[in-house]
Amino acid sequence: MMDAVILGASGYGGGELLRLLSGHPLLRSLRGSSRQHAGKPFHTAHPNLRGVVNGAFTAEISFGELAGSEQPVVFAALPHGELAQALPGLEAAWEAAGLAERLLLVDLSGDFRLADPAVFQAAYGRPHPCPERLGSFAYGLPEWNREALRGTRRIASAGCFATALQLALLPLRGLDLGFIAASAATGSSGSGMAPSDTTHHPTRAQDFRAYKVLDHQHLAEVQAMMGRQGIGGRLGFVPQSAPLVRGIFAAVQFALPPGLDAAGLRARAEAAFQGSPFVRMVEGSPRVAAVTGSNFADLGVAAKGGTGCVLAAIDNLVKGMAGQAIQCMNLALGLEEGTGLMQPGCWP
Repeated sequence: MMDAVILGASGYGGGELLRLLSGHPLLRSLRGSSRQHAGKPFHTAHPNLRGVVNGAFTAEISFGELAGSEQPVVFAALPHGELAQALPGLEAAWEAAGLAERLLLVDLSGDFRLADPAVFQAAYGRPHPCPERLGSFAYGLPEWNREALRGTRRIASAGCFATALQLALLPLRGLDLGFIAASAATGSSGSGMAPSDTTHHPTRAQDFRAYKVLDHQHLAEVQAMMGRQGIGGRLGFVPQSAPLVRGIFAAVQFALPPGLDAAGLRARAEAAFQGSPFVRMVEGSPRVAAVTGSNFADLGVAAKGGTGCVLAAIDNLVKGMAGQAIQCMNLALGLEEGTGLMQPGCWP
């Protein structure tokens, strides 16, 4: 049985962790921290949890209370940069409570996804607070890094755009494609709970725009995977802001290598995700609405006139964030990776 702690439980990612973990069959207890909402019930920040997930936010977590836990798990759903700053103090607290060797840490932020301090600084525009720890976390995209996640105790869950793009690229492993054009449209929840000029409903609901063109921080994660999976080519990525709350729809286009047609591309995709319970192949285009609220990723392929395309749809808060973190946790703890996550999305 496991006892789970969520650091930063009042944000969208924290709310999804509360929702999904509450249905995990091996959960014994669930705690969540939030300085802003300390002392208030979980449903004050997440009204969908009223009457379903009991408990209240605490300002700080007393890790001594987990000393007797059979399996302590900490999810860090903090803003980017905060876990990296806090990690030395957290590890000292875990050591003092006798948890250091048993505790599993799953980070939902971008703090430990990259191994090279120079690559991190280029991607995020600032130096890393504890560069000596980079490379010590297993990268959390089970569909290509499953074996590295088994038995590990430190996981950096993949970014939302990075998840969609990597799933679309994995059928292309071993190919040298020259230039690869990628685009992905995301919902407003990916920007977090605090409204901004670009996420406030009146300025977003009737709009569609690109941002961070060819310069999104998740590119570094994707390029690292391409190198390790033998996907040759120069990737250009255009992220887009869509009038959605949830979801990412990604399209990856490339010149077809000689001899590869639509049937061959689909066969590559099916082979790439054999044994991956959350990747579903569809005919034609995937649909964001079919995966909303679920940990599933729907993929479609097309090929014509020398051009190939792989399409992917995910829920950015579930497969792109909280659900994937739980999927990684399951693998690290030796469980079936779908444990507690096999719910379908909502339709319509």
